[in-house]
Amino acid sequence: MSLDQADPAALPAAGPAPRKVGRRGGGAADRRVRGRRGGRWWTPWLFLAPALILSLYFKFIPMVNAVTMSFQEVQPYLGNRWVGTDNYSTVLQSHGFREAVWHTIVLAVGQTFGAMALGFALALLMEGQSRRLGFVRSAAFLPVVVPMAVVAELWRIMYHPTGDGMLNSILGLAGMGPSGFINDPDTSMASIMVTGIWRGAPYDMMIFLAGLTSVDRGLYEAARVDGASRWQRVRHVTVPGLRSVFSILFILAAIRGLRVFTEVFLLTNGGPNGSTEVVMTLIYKLGLEQNRLGVGAAGAVLLFVATLILTVIVQLLRRRESK
Repeated sequence: MSLDQADPAALPAAGPAPRKVGRRGGGAADRRVRGRRGGRWWTPWLFLAPALILSLYFKFIPMVNAVTMSFQEVQPYLGNRWVGTDNYSTVLQSHGFREAVWHTIVLAVGQTFGAMALGFALALLMEGQSRRLGFVRSAAFLPVVVPMAVVAELWRIMYHPTGDGMLNSILGLAGMGPSGFINDPDTSMASIMVTGIWRGAPYDMMIFLAGLTSVDRGLYEAARVDGASRWQRVRHVTVPGLRSVFSILFILAAIRGLRVFTEVFLLTNGGPNGSTEVVMTLIYKLGLEQNRLGVGAAGAVLLFVATLILTVIVQLLRRRESK
């Protein structure tokens, strides 16, 4: 049979024959494609490098130096002298430090639970999708973004102890006498606590609002059908659904309360008569005003250890509850 009479289907296809690619070559090509698509593994670290370097230089290295200084008698320009645990003994045996610890605990507990309770109430009131609610949420969140120095100065003006002060004028309308607020040892701690709650509650409110979106709406409908009141729905549906949110906010608020410094320093600086002295203001005075850097570093390390222990305990309790 001639080529002209041959079956076209039996002839080989025109063009170069396909080249077979081995398994190894195909795998390398796939890896190159995946590498181009996903980027290099070090690309995210390259973007994080500036922040990590700044944190290392201004945060972690000073922390290590503070731990070292807590075992030394710091003598600027003369050389430090190793004293072991004497600085810790001085701090723990100090009556002023024990009072500062007690004031810190009271202030931390009051601000933590006060801000969480107020933030939870605000979240329940502002839950929804209305545009007006969005504006109200933004307005309520303003205290968080305002610098603490500005907040402290505003509250200092409102706490003016004379009868024509802003808050005292309101008390006068209610038939109550003027209060000394931050100038009175009996009310200074409560006044600082109110300032901290006012500033911290909007932050907790936003976290609660985010957590409320994860609560199953079907549970509300079932509870309403069963005749549960609004308070019962909040107690038996909302609060259990926000258990993880409560634990996270408790950790954050407790750490914030134990490290309280700016509002106390700006409003009272530990006064009057040491009634609002907290650990951070005492450390500041020991280290920078009295030049006892080793003793101040020991107090800072103890505060860090207390914060770490509190965080670990809360995390262990969360794991136990989740099981």
